[in-house]
Amino acid sequence: MERAVLLRSLSSPSPVAGARMFCRSLHRLARLSSKRRRLIPKTHRRSSFLPYLDHLPLLSTVTYPSFNLRRDLSLFSIRAIATSAPQSSPEVLGADDDVAEKLGFDKVSEQFIEECKSRAVLYKHRKTGAEIMSVSNDDENKCFGIVFRTPPKDSTGIPHILEHSVLCGSRKYPLKEPFVELLKGSLHTFLNAFTYPDRTCYPVASTNTKDFYNLVDVYLDAVFFPRCVEDFQTFQQEGWHYELNDPSEDITFKGVVFNEMKGVYSQPDSILGRTSQQALFPDNTYGVDSGGDPQVIPKLTFEEFKEFHRKYYHPSNAKIWFYGDDDPTERLRILSEYLDLFDASSAPNESIIQPQKLFSEPVRIVEKYPAAEGDDLKKKHMVCLNWLLSEKPLDLETELAVAFLDHLLIGTPASPLRKILLESGLGEALVGGGIEDELLQPQFSIGLKGVQEDNIQKVEELIMKSLKQLAEDGFDSDAVEASLNTIEFSLRENNTGSFPRGLALMLRAIGKWIYEMDPFEPLRYQRPLMNLKARIAEEGSKAVFSPLIEKFILSNPHRVTVEMQPDPAKASRDEEAEKQVLNKVKASMTQEDLAELARATQELRLKQETPDPPEALKSVPSLSLEDIPKKPTHVPTEIGNINGVKVLQHDLFTNDVLYAEVVFNMSSLKQELLPLVPLFCQSLKEMGTKDMDFVQLNQLIGRKTGGISVYPFTSSVQGKEDPCSHMVVRGKAMSSRTEDLFNLMNCLLQDVQLTDQKRFKQFVSQSKARMENRLRGSGHGIAASRMDAKLNAAGWISEQMGGISYLEYLRSLEEKVDNEWPEIASSLGEIRSSLFSRDSCLINLTADGKNLTSAEKYISKFLDLLPHSSPVESFAWSTRLPSTNEAIVIPTQVNYVGKAANLYETGYQLKGSAYVISKYISNTWLWDRVRVSGGAYGGFCDFDTHSGVFSFLSYRDPNFLKTLDVYDGTSDFLRQLEMDDDCLTKAIIGTIGDVDSYQLPDAKGYSSLLRHLLGITEEERQRRREEILSTRLSDFKEFADVIEAVKDKGVAVAVASPDDVEAALKEHPTTFEVKKAL
Repeated sequence: MERAVLLRSLSSPSPVAGARMFCRSLHRLARLSSKRRRLIPKTHRRSSFLPYLDHLPLLSTVTYPSFNLRRDLSLFSIRAIATSAPQSSPEVLGADDDVAEKLGFDKVSEQFIEECKSRAVLYKHRKTGAEIMSVSNDDENKCFGIVFRTPPKDSTGIPHILEHSVLCGSRKYPLKEPFVELLKGSLHTFLNAFTYPDRTCYPVASTNTKDFYNLVDVYLDAVFFPRCVEDFQTFQQEGWHYELNDPSEDITFKGVVFNEMKGVYSQPDSILGRTSQQALFPDNTYGVDSGGDPQVIPKLTFEEFKEFHRKYYHPSNAKIWFYGDDDPTERLRILSEYLDLFDASSAPNESIIQPQKLFSEPVRIVEKYPAAEGDDLKKKHMVCLNWLLSEKPLDLETELAVAFLDHLLIGTPASPLRKILLESGLGEALVGGGIEDELLQPQFSIGLKGVQEDNIQKVEELIMKSLKQLAEDGFDSDAVEASLNTIEFSLRENNTGSFPRGLALMLRAIGKWIYEMDPFEPLRYQRPLMNLKARIAEEGSKAVFSPLIEKFILSNPHRVTVEMQPDPAKASRDEEAEKQVLNKVKASMTQEDLAELARATQELRLKQETPDPPEALKSVPSLSLEDIPKKPTHVPTEIGNINGVKVLQHDLFTNDVLYAEVVFNMSSLKQELLPLVPLFCQSLKEMGTKDMDFVQLNQLIGRKTGGISVYPFTSSVQGKEDPCSHMVVRGKAMSSRTEDLFNLMNCLLQDVQLTDQKRFKQFVSQSKARMENRLRGSGHGIAASRMDAKLNAAGWISEQMGGISYLEYLRSLEEKVDNEWPEIASSLGEIRSSLFSRDSCLINLTADGKNLTSAEKYISKFLDLLPHSSPVESFAWSTRLPSTNEAIVIPTQVNYVGKAANLYETGYQLKGSAYVISKYISNTWLWDRVRVSGGAYGGFCDFDTHSGVFSFLSYRDPNFLKTLDVYDGTSDFLRQLEMDDDCLTKAIIGTIGDVDSYQLPDAKGYSSLLRHLLGITEEERQRRREEILSTRLSDFKEFADVIEAVKDKGVAVAVASPDDVEAALKEHPTTFEVKKAL
């Protein structure tokens, strides 16, 4: 269930947090990355400062649209969202002032925030000085967060390790990991923690009030009274320790954060982001790595760890956020019980972030990154120009103008700076994040990767020359209008995807609040937006934006140029350096010391693998089955017909936005054309028509709509051999722009000329660079798609469009574009003529009733313009990759290990209990053995109930064969499992939390479409829910025999380091076929 979100989160081009950030739970990356927490959502790229993710439990999923549907529990049930219009007047009530005062809180300020229809009250706790932002509205998806300013002084990773550790048991909840118990048995819509370079955040969200307050209490107890400050073994487990199984063996480093950061330091883009940040901020806390440098982490002592918590995890240093429709007075009552236990401290003065003074002249940095032998290394350089824009934080209007400038420069494929760089032929893809404004001082970064060594200087000169030219000439008026519309649409739509709106607002506010600035200001965008639009109208865009380019970039001496050089020996040098350190450690030990270390290793492992006692587990608050609705929530769906085409309509309140999907059956496409499909989709959006070049077309889409995307959707269908595969054209617009939306969709489908050879070659190079980056950062996704391709047809199709096979295709295609372009262009045309026909079309609409009705005439016109196709045979895509075990070798310090089998092929018939069991396996057996004692960043299992494929996967794993042994031991774990009623109830409730994943109206309409395509009926949804709710221990025991198929008949795929593959082959010489991917 969770792999879909993991694959999407680590491979999608969705933006993520601007500042490098480390998160408690890996599976929440999609929720972090789907929307920015900033005032201006960034739509153009993945930031150079990627979040690092920490836990891998189960989650609800919606497919990353580019490739295929995995398992999606939310297809069976969707939590209802209030569909009444939000309040437009300030009627939301806050806590009574007298009550607040009695509870120890002084009201600092109270405002009604029109932009989010909320009443916000800022309180200060009288005794400690803790600040509380209490935001009240009618949003049932309640959110809480507590944030501490936590500036590190070195790169030992102390804030990151502490963020992991405080959730490993506390005063009221004395068990190993209350966090995991919450994952197992709550209805949370968000549960995580993450570490920025200067702060640590602990947010939760839930639509169930009782569940919400349970989550809040566990988190408050965890941050203020954690057991980790007295438990050295938790520090060892989450941070680092020496591991020695036998005195005759070599000592190794282990620790969850240690191994996580080894993975981070294996990724070129991550190394670039870290190097750039530290070079821009050499004199303050941003000049070190809050996540931890693997070479420095082992220098951290337990005493320093404890002192950091004592110093910074104090109410005086806390910013606390509440949001939603719960009782504002109850929020203060809960907080007072904790805050009143403390006195004021000096932490706020000690944690102040000092600004970095601007340089008097530019700086140049050269850094190495690990690369594979045999590549054309001269073409694998990276170069990025970085500016620190100001010594002080920008005022809101300037910040807004700079954000608009960022969107104008690189926000879309048609943006001039982006276009100039990619069309220059000097590199394969952009690097750098553009504007990053989530730290104290804003930055701007831009560059290229895939650069030839002798073109480094040319890239630098091109960037400076282009910016100077743009400052002199200004921007096209259509480009400015398109940016204004795109950003204003995004702000007003407030579509945060599966990311809770309350958390998005919290992270937006905290970006100012944490620096003792006004937390209300970032929430109020309307006035500065109106002022900016007025300035542009009165003075012209050049008068607004050109001075910004001149001041912050061209005349700014605080510029750092970072050149990244590929080094095929770096990975082995780093490993050898680590071995030398460990050899010295062992050489310094006596035999008694070694025996004691081996004993301590076994003692730690025993603790990690020993279950918590029942009485400790009972301390974690949970819901009962009586709190769970017995029926799935109904999503209104009316199936109609327009001009002979089926139309699905979902009457939901969408704040006057129309969401539309036009879906075309792909079964008529020839098999050999499948790898071209992703490039075909990009060509539709980024090539021009006879009357408009692609820049004009892109600007027109930006001016008239909220965006249009085109992507393939592929999934197995339960009970059928043939997969479900469609092309989806997805768009949104204000209802008044419905005609424009469908006219532009038609333009993309029929008028775009697929003849621009130069741009197509750019698409190939960009896609190749993205896939190579995905191999390093998302090896578990590559392993998963490879296993699926060996086990079912839908998996094979997806792998052809997004796995190793696709990367190999791109490499060969890059060489063919120059010599075989007529044939390639003809194939692109054949894809279009095969797919886009009224006869294979289905339309899905989500809006309120009157807008659905008014849209019908425009849909009728759109359909009339689609061609009829003559009957074409459907092609049977029944191909699979050979069922061999594979080791895919890349230059990395960690591994991604998978094993899978198709359970349906063994005769297994799906039961709802399988959802409960697979989630339980992830959160217990795999969590304890792969992550906790194995030291991996994460380990989880995944049951694709559409195809029957059951998969095990690990993430940033120091082990290879040991992890496969853990997978093979799963059936024995289930056979020996003992579980009381409370434990079983938690497992069921946690699964229902996944089934009832919270969705905004557009997502509800889209999920309803997917259910229709996959033939999932309302009766089946109800039956699966009843099976989940009636799960028994006997179901776990029976599933042990089913899952034995993975051990006996499964295929294994690992994306792994050369050393670990070599070691595995020595032990099992014929088990794995080796494929070198980088």
